[in-house]
Amino acid sequence: MASGFCSLALTVTTSLFSSHAITRRVLPILRWRSSSMSLSPLRHSRALSAATTVPISSSFTWDDVIETGRAEYNSSDLTGFFEKINRCNRGSEKLGEFIPFVIEEQIVGYIHKRFTEYLREFHDIFTFSQNGSCPDRVDGYVTLNLMLQKPEDRTRAVADVIKILGDKGIIPGIRNELYPVKPSFNAPVFFSLERAAAPYFGIKGYGVHMNGYVERDGQKLLWIGKRSLSKSTYPGMLDHLVAGGLPHGISCGGNLVKECEEEAGISRAIADRAIAVGAVSYLDIDQYCFKRDVLFCYDLELPEDFVPKNQDGEVESFKLIPVAQVASVIKKTSFFKANCSLVIIDFLFRHGFIRPESSGYLDLYQRLRNRDCS
Repeated sequence: MASGFCSLALTVTTSLFSSHAITRRVLPILRWRSSSMSLSPLRHSRALSAATTVPISSSFTWDDVIETGRAEYNSSDLTGFFEKINRCNRGSEKLGEFIPFVIEEQIVGYIHKRFTEYLREFHDIFTFSQNGSCPDRVDGYVTLNLMLQKPEDRTRAVADVIKILGDKGIIPGIRNELYPVKPSFNAPVFFSLERAAAPYFGIKGYGVHMNGYVERDGQKLLWIGKRSLSKSTYPGMLDHLVAGGLPHGISCGGNLVKECEEEAGISRAIADRAIAVGAVSYLDIDQYCFKRDVLFCYDLELPEDFVPKNQDGEVESFKLIPVAQVASVIKKTSFFKANCSLVIIDFLFRHGFIRPESSGYLDLYQRLRNRDCS
């Protein structure tokens, strides 16, 4: 299924989120200036940003979902949708707390300055560089030891570090699933990184999310899943019928077919009918974690008599709900896993549930795809 610090202000002449080469010519582009505030320790109990008015909680039932959805859907009021997009795009004021992670002169991620202290213990693997031409304006960047030339060598070396940090509880929730490390989707893969560590290194993350819907008596309905309470992330929250991160070595289409079978018991013959309809993206900073995710969106119209059956134990149950009611639930609650809301909002645009007559229509549409959708 589809995871106080130093206050530093950031000034850039081009976007921070560029995959330009890091060279003596490019490094001066990144300019950082520190405030007088000092770094404080990481607080794991820090409250989530109050981007939404309803607290995030999994202590709800399907009856709560249906009751919320019963209220008449007001397509002209987009406020609740903006709140959900903001919930996925927190912390832009903290960009200055991160420094670039560079491989082969390409920016592949961003690491919090305080988190780099853990990496400095592994000086045979990580190297910390300063921009010689502009040392007073750039905080430098993190890279890997130049002796690690091959992707497989980098993968093994970094994996050893992640295991140690995982055993210490510094990086929780190790999944033994690898994500590709690259500056953009179609770029070469420099190495592979444990999925749980991805936000700590600020690498690009990719996933596939599928809207499984049914047409019945002229009405569209969406199949919605409720995540298992045993899930390590977002237990008990609402999710797509099918969604999953994109591991190293598998295509979007191949991963979607795999997830369809595992999560909903959808056969390949039906899954192959899914239509790729675009992508959404978001940037979210929370403590030491920097998520830069792109979600590839798919639509699949299912037979009216189809009933999903979870195969991997990650879904507690499913419910078929009219799209207008799903929209109301997204607007009024935080029942959905946050990034699922973005994909469903995109679905609402494409299927006419959000219309150009609504104030903020184009702004909402644009915010679904931030400047790092690459």
